[in-house]
Amino acid sequence: MRLERLCYSAWPFAPWPAMSNTALYILTVLIWGSTWIGISYQLGEVPPLVSIGHRFMLSAVIIFAYLSLRKPAQLQLGLRDHGFVALQGMFLFCLNYVCIYHGAGLLTSGLIAVVFSTMVFFNVLNGALFRRARVSANVLVGAGIGLTGMVGLFWPELQALDMSDGVMRGLLACLAGTYLASLGNIVASRNSARRIPVLTCSAWGMLYGALVLYATALILGQPILVDWRAPYLLSLGFLALFGSVVGFWAYLNLVANIGADRASYVSLIFPVVALLISSVFEDYQWTVYAALGLMLVLFGNWLAMRRDSA
Repeated sequence: MRLERLCYSAWPFAPWPAMSNTALYILTVLIWGSTWIGISYQLGEVPPLVSIGHRFMLSAVIIFAYLSLRKPAQLQLGLRDHGFVALQGMFLFCLNYVCIYHGAGLLTSGLIAVVFSTMVFFNVLNGALFRRARVSANVLVGAGIGLTGMVGLFWPELQALDMSDGVMRGLLACLAGTYLASLGNIVASRNSARRIPVLTCSAWGMLYGALVLYATALILGQPILVDWRAPYLLSLGFLALFGSVVGFWAYLNLVANIGADRASYVSLIFPVVALLISSVFEDYQWTVYAALGLMLVLFGNWLAMRRDSA
């Protein structure tokens, strides 16, 4: 994987001063590839939108506490920057989850992973439209190869797909959620270009996102409650600290360093990590299609991370 080695900001929770982009990439993939374990313990009596709200509210509290103690000046934002950070929060920590969780009730996890991997193409398109970013041939070709690999990885689920009205609604909801997440990436790249620290964007953005999630749940008649049992609370802490605070810190630094198009290739890699974990804990059976799909995803990743030829 050929990545630049300069990191935009320092790792906030460790003694070493910075992490390479390769380390940030691996960290993002490993964390987001394992969050399904925590999410599985969140499903129960608490409505999903409320659980997501708890997750991002707790994440915001953690970051605000850290910045208040270590870097209080970073909590200050101008009114215009507050608007863009709120927009990032709406797209990246709120509306995309509303759409994808709606689609999750109608689709299999494999199909959701395939749909979400289209974010690479959305990031290329939105980057060109809104940030005037150069379209990378390597990223486009690598994303196409990777998406083909994703189809191979989840071929049994796709083969059994019933194109009913419910499935179509789920597809549209997940596509909408993926596109909104892509817009959040683009807004994040704008905020990083303004030299707004990643943790500052995350703190305020997650706070705004959580408040809107709570409001949405109340509008839909869903109660704001907490499951006080240990599995729910421990998984909530894991998702908030690692899945959100650390995961988004690493990912948004990647967006700042290598661009939203290349950074979004993690959406094709972390489902692979989830499958590898599943093969250990859930006896996932690898097929020839899945093995070929894995090779295509990895080859597409290598191609997407290469510099374009002059």
